[in-house]
Amino acid sequence: MASLLDASLQQSSSKDVQHQFQLGQRRKEIYKYSAPFGLYASAWSTKPDHHLKFRLAVGSFIEEYNNKVSIVQLQEEQGEFAHIGTFEHPYPATKVLWIPDPKGNYPDLLATTGDYLRLWRASGGIQNNGISLEVRLDNNRSSEYCAPLTSADWNEIDVSLIATSSIDTTCTIWQIETGQAITTTERAIEGNVKTQLIAHDKEVFDVEFSKLSSGRDIFASAGADGSIRMFDLRHMEYSTIVFEEPSRKPLLRLAWNKQDHNFLATFAQNSNEIFILDIRIPSMPVSVLKNHTGSVNGIAWAPHSACHLVTAAEDCQALIWDVHQIRAVEDPILAYLAGGEINQVCWSSTLTDWISICYDKNFGTFTSLEENRRKKTNFNCIYMKCKYL
Repeated sequence: MASLLDASLQQSSSKDVQHQFQLGQRRKEIYKYSAPFGLYASAWSTKPDHHLKFRLAVGSFIEEYNNKVSIVQLQEEQGEFAHIGTFEHPYPATKVLWIPDPKGNYPDLLATTGDYLRLWRASGGIQNNGISLEVRLDNNRSSEYCAPLTSADWNEIDVSLIATSSIDTTCTIWQIETGQAITTTERAIEGNVKTQLIAHDKEVFDVEFSKLSSGRDIFASAGADGSIRMFDLRHMEYSTIVFEEPSRKPLLRLAWNKQDHNFLATFAQNSNEIFILDIRIPSMPVSVLKNHTGSVNGIAWAPHSACHLVTAAEDCQALIWDVHQIRAVEDPILAYLAGGEINQVCWSSTLTDWISICYDKNFGTFTSLEENRRKKTNFNCIYMKCKYL
């Protein structure tokens, strides 16, 4: 098949390049949108076109086979979100990712995980509201059983690489031009298990590339065995245990700091604590954030600041933290109270003062003001604009 990543020769106009997505006087501070289903997975578009910057993909969470992924976009003139299209998706999408493409060089691709890794093209046509399936990737050739995928990450340096994690204890690195799995981490087959392992001993719940070294080769995973492990594509025979949860609780998510690549954050199942880790000091967190009163469900670092991250939990709160004095963090700098348990949080890489959260069936936009600092703000939406940075 032809490469999915052929560079586009069309150049953006100077007007598009110079256009900045800023809050205008006529624009509201809160935008709401109600979906006909519960929401879980979501992702911001990374395209440079100003009319695509405030575009998001959101996935349903319906406890049956038939699920959906919807594309929504803010219409500036109308001052509200518009539903662009919806396509069918088998099972709830555990992860939704737009192709990392801040320069606009690649086709408009969307990746989803669930039972398989799928790549979709947003072509603007009429079939499926302009969304068409490009390829379904399956690495399980020996059995009819499909091990569900729990998460994925798209390499920002080499966009031909996508990493997926699975309940079968593996992480797989896909080369999407050919649809081949170029590397799969497999559980060690008995023998002596030391500090350097090929993969996890139980389910893998998350995977994310780091910008350490070349920015292409290093990734980390979080697993049900309670560990964070770091891998290098150049030396897949080894892995490094960065952290083990003291009680061996499953670690559900991890997030690399986007500016200081030595730091990452993670949290355990049914826990209200977030661990901040420094890979130069393995095994012990440099800070533990404890202000949530419910189980944490999501974390995201600011794309433009090494000091800020946002966390979201079942206590209906999204908390924004300043960790520049990382060992002495006691309280968040901003707290937001949603109308339901928050399932996931994302920080836009192109509109860097915007954050998204998913809960129930609703989403919208929220503007935080300086006077809201260090106090709770109520909102019935899943997007926030933060002016404190």
